[in-house]
Amino acid sequence: MSVNSTRPPALDKIVKRFQRIQDPRRRYEQLLWYAKRLEGFPDDAKTPENKVKGCVSQVYIIADTDNTGNVSFQGDSDAQITKGLVALLIEGLKGVPPGDIVHLEPDFIKETQLDVSLTPSRANGFYNIFKMMQQKALALMSE
Repeated sequence: MSVNSTRPPALDKIVKRFQRIQDPRRRYEQLLWYAKRLEGFPDDAKTPENKVKGCVSQVYIIADTDNTGNVSFQGDSDAQITKGLVALLIEGLKGVPPGDIVHLEPDFIKETQLDVSLTPSRANGFYNIFKMMQQKALALMSE
C-alpha cells in the first residue's frame, strides 16, 4: 500500500478507514455517518457562487482561513450520500494550507473504493465538489 506523502494526515486516515471496509453497503453507511456529523451551513451562503456546478443534487461549499492561514471549509447538500462526500472532504482537508489543497490530486477516491460504489453521476459530483474546494483554496491564496 503506497502512502501519499503529500496527502493531508486527516485525509489519509479517512482513506485508510474506507480501505478496511469490504462491503459497499458499509461504505455507504460510513458516508452517511460523515453526513450526520456535518456542521450546519449558513442559509445566506447558499448563493450561486458557492453552488457546485455539475452536481445533480444541490451542493454548496464555502471556505475561509483560520488564524494560522490554513483552510476551513463548510458545505451542505440536499442528498445524504453527497452530503457524506462533502463531509469527508471537509474533514480530510480541515486545517490544511491552501497551496497543499490546490496541488492535491483527487485520485485518493479510488483508494477508498468509493468510486466503484458510487453511481457515475455521484462520482462525477465528487470530482466537481473537490475541484470547487480547490478553486476556493486558490482564491484564498490570492487574497
